[in-house]
Amino acid sequence: MSLSLLARTGHPEWTAAPARIVHLGLGGFFRAHAAWYTAHADDADDWGIVGFSGHSHDLVDRLAGQDGLYTLTTRGNDRDTIEVVPSVVEVHPGTDTAAWRSALASPEVTVVTLTVTEAAYAPGPSSVAARLVDGLVARRRADAGPVTLVPCDNIADNASTLADAIRTTAARLGGVDLGDRAHGEIGRGDVGLVEWIDSSVRVVGTVVDRITPRPTPADEAAAAALGYVDAAPVVTEPFSEWIISGTFAADRPDWESAGAQFVDDLAPYARRKLHLLNGAHSLLAYAGLLRGHTEVANALADDGLADALRAWWDEAAPVVGGADDAQAAYRRALMRRFANPRMHHALAQIAIDGATKLPVRVIPVARAELAAGRSADAAAMILGAWVTYVRREGANLVDARRDEVLAAAVGPLRDATHRLITLLAPDLADHDDFVGVAFDASESRASYP
Repeated sequence: MSLSLLARTGHPEWTAAPARIVHLGLGGFFRAHAAWYTAHADDADDWGIVGFSGHSHDLVDRLAGQDGLYTLTTRGNDRDTIEVVPSVVEVHPGTDTAAWRSALASPEVTVVTLTVTEAAYAPGPSSVAARLVDGLVARRRADAGPVTLVPCDNIADNASTLADAIRTTAARLGGVDLGDRAHGEIGRGDVGLVEWIDSSVRVVGTVVDRITPRPTPADEAAAAALGYVDAAPVVTEPFSEWIISGTFAADRPDWESAGAQFVDDLAPYARRKLHLLNGAHSLLAYAGLLRGHTEVANALADDGLADALRAWWDEAAPVVGGADDAQAAYRRALMRRFANPRMHHALAQIAIDGATKLPVRVIPVARAELAAGRSADAAAMILGAWVTYVRREGANLVDARRDEVLAAAVGPLRDATHRLITLLAPDLADHDDFVGVAFDASESRASYP
């Protein structure tokens, strides 16, 4: 049905499902991934999502104006497929504390998903853990029953990381103070909160994968050609993967009917994703931008960068583990995905928050290689490209650790290289040869052969 405006009103085929999932982080990846899986599950009619932005009011306003509906363009190498995704039934800004508490306090809600950046896990009054504990306090007081948290983020062992952060926050504050009087009042002195969380809250781990670049005006035009006027379109690739591990505390959607996989051990999938895909993205982002490229596909077409990418994958292979043929197949698939010329995946988007991303994408490989008596040159070259990128960006750098990164980046390049590596991984800064390779890469502006 061709529409001039996305909205549920008057269109019974888009009747809102009951609100049973709360989600934090309304960005494109969530709408191409968890919301898409929910919409495609066999029991989709039973699972509506109440979405909260991280901070943005603008995206909430745009989605609210079309009742949470949006177009998802799946962009293959030769054609697009456009669909309307109906699973988001309410949207609120992350600053709407009353709506957040009300949503978490609903007994109908049994699942909370989140798709945020790595930086959002840093401790603080506006951290993911602080927000969740605030909502869990409201849920406990409402006696709303058990709930499962599903982090969909590029954090190593995201279930344990989130569970530990929540428990620590709850134990320290007995609730949480998010910076205003109301927040301070709800949680202070909440005796037994940690015990309630231990008995009523489960956290399951995930590995998520679907490349989702920022949409462009051309993407809005593609939807408009089908009769949709969409203020919040999403573009993604055909490939999608959602690996889940853990026990749910209560009901959940039938995500496996939409293609999600439930496994006992996430670790092999997480290592493969973080080092082969995310690590490669970081290499292409920093070195590619320094060599004048703007998108993943044209960076990959640079023979020097393609060779550097293969060298990185070879270096990461022992850490990733698994069967050689399976790893080789995954690498071939990544090459096809990266080379899609119609995706327009901006390197500048990938380059954001390097000081948080590199410690999980690159540093573990460097440590393992050095511990094995090998050089870790490929990892050092990625860090060297990042050093030069940071110094080039200066005040324009977009990074959650911007101030400390820029403070470390000043002065002679060799000294800055050592300080920046120390900032990411102090133990690696003691390896003079490793730092030297990073410095050489920095000095040469990542001019791979």
